Amino acid sequence: MTITDIDNHQLEEPIYLFNSGENFEAYRLFGNKKTMHDGVEGIRFTVWAPNAKAVLLVGDFNGWQAEPLALMDQTGVWTGINLEAKEGDCYKYLIQKHDGSQEFKIDPFAQEFEVPPKEASIVFQAPEKKWRDGLWQHNKTRKSALERPINIYEVHASSWRRHEDGSWYSFAELADELIPYVKEMGYTHIEFLPLMEHPLEASWGYQITGYYAVAARMGRVDELQDFVEAAHLANIGVIMDWVPGHFNRNQYAMPYFDGTATFEYDNPDRADNRGWGTMNFDLGKTQVHSFLIANAIFWLEECHLDGLRVDAVSNMIYLDFDNPNWLPNKYGGNENLEAIQFLQKLNTIVYARNPQTLMIAEESTSWDGITRPVHDGGLGFLFKWNMGWMNDTLKFIEMDPYFRRDNYQLLTFSFMYTFKENYLLPFSHDEVVHGKNSLLGKVPGDRYKQFATLRTLQAYMMAHPGKKLNFMGYELGQFLEWRFYSQLEWGDLNQEFNQEYHNFIKHLNQLYLKQKALFEIDNSYEGLTVLDADNRDETIISIMRKGHQTRDFLLIISNFTPVERTSYRIGVPFAGKYETLLNTEMEEFGGTWTSNQSEFVAEEIPHQGQPYSIQVIVPSLGTLYIKPKRIYISKK
Repeated sequence: MTITDIDNHQLEEPIYLFNSGENFEAYRLFGNKKTMHDGVEGIRFTVWAPNAKAVLLVGDFNGWQAEPLALMDQTGVWTGINLEAKEGDCYKYLIQKHDGSQEFKIDPFAQEFEVPPKEASIVFQAPEKKWRDGLWQHNKTRKSALERPINIYEVHASSWRRHEDGSWYSFAELADELIPYVKEMGYTHIEFLPLMEHPLEASWGYQITGYYAVAARMGRVDELQDFVEAAHLANIGVIMDWVPGHFNRNQYAMPYFDGTATFEYDNPDRADNRGWGTMNFDLGKTQVHSFLIANAIFWLEECHLDGLRVDAVSNMIYLDFDNPNWLPNKYGGNENLEAIQFLQKLNTIVYARNPQTLMIAEESTSWDGITRPVHDGGLGFLFKWNMGWMNDTLKFIEMDPYFRRDNYQLLTFSFMYTFKENYLLPFSHDEVVHGKNSLLGKVPGDRYKQFATLRTLQAYMMAHPGKKLNFMGYELGQFLEWRFYSQLEWGDLNQEFNQEYHNFIKHLNQLYLKQKALFEIDNSYEGLTVLDADNRDETIISIMRKGHQTRDFLLIISNFTPVERTSYRIGVPFAGKYETLLNTEMEEFGGTWTSNQSEFVAEEIPHQGQPYSIQVIVPSLGTLYIKPKRIYISKK
């Protein structure tokens, strides 16, 4: 094995940009790369270890005998070309620290690793792909995501389905089964929990060791690319959870990479994420900016992902988040100024390169301006998870219906702030683990009432302003909590009510795709009129959702008690006739109604701030969607 000399000039600019925090394609510089040297093909290995005494390369290609890399002019970057290395070879870096000790480390930029519990990096670079998703990419530019239907099916890739022997589905198998399922059910996007390399399955992918590699248990980067292409050809978008706040603390990986704080903070109290057993990135370091922003660009551009759900933003922007030893910033506050600047920079770069990207913040506090543009002082995300809505709504649903009237504000409070940010409404994986019960298991009552309540909950969620996300398994009416180590309870579809509920979710999803009033104006009161938000005695809430066209509106009435309301009056904006679009209590969905009510004729009886009104029967634990059939609009 021979590490050859390398022409410094070809690396000077990318190394300079990396160290200045501006190399947004750093994955082209670092890792293992095929290269030609004196007419011979070899592999160039390049790694950042600014405080190492020496960096040595070991691998299959040299019998694991250490050979030194060259330091590039005190830049902290070590590199060299090996002429014997080939694709598929395993390798590691042996870091010599200034205290005389040595430690084997992975390659942080490697695109493939051994299957855990092994951890060596593998020589591999995803080949240049000839993409066939041009029509999908073009269609994304035709209308803002804020005005498009977004209904996300959140998936933990290894537990959606498994083989009989318990082994994971490959990306090719997921493409054959998951994509058609999502398409048939009427979702618009698949959102994967993190797919990057991670050693512990119980972390669900949130404790990452290899940021540029797909988890080896599942496949490789090129196989993910093929999955994404197949999804786009089926008109399904793909989003992935991304974790730029903290990383896996296993010693063989990124922690104290060169013997000193490299990717993490120098201050141990800031570096150590005790709550999650991980290490916090130092978001003030320019090289960390290059590493992370280039990583976002890698997944978005090289794999054509449609968006990133950025995990644990609260952990990033608050100095005192789960840290009893925090120190105030220079202004005396608890804001992490470096993290704020990093997130603003991240979103600015992403949107400058890919304006249609869905950048989604998982942020759980009342921080102002998560989705406000950076030039207006915000963080610049497109969407924020509405955790307040989620917590209040689930708390309300978990109550016995008798007590819901006294907690009615849990249902209505969200309308006070629903347009403060561009929200996405999530019932995510976090709500169906750790003793919280599945969605079905949260609901009191017998199975009939449980499923009736779930149908009303989902219909209410679909009508509420904000894009939608549900975690896999909810659509089955699964009773058990999610278990990361086994597939969903597909057999539940053979039980009473489950198949009907499954059909209902499919029907509701497809209805959402067709009704512009439910998604066209999701971030303004122009798209919402709250008709009845004071009816705690009947525990009914009524709203009107509106699209851009005057005639494009829906009336939604949700009854959260097991009492049928036989003469409920709801205000309507125009004279004419109205009809039922959806009744969650229809027999085909598992309810008891065999036919819908006949059309409703508007009476000139002002009600709920509207000049006309109609009278309807609202089912027990049911939701109605009512649409105009033939209305008369005055030209005055």
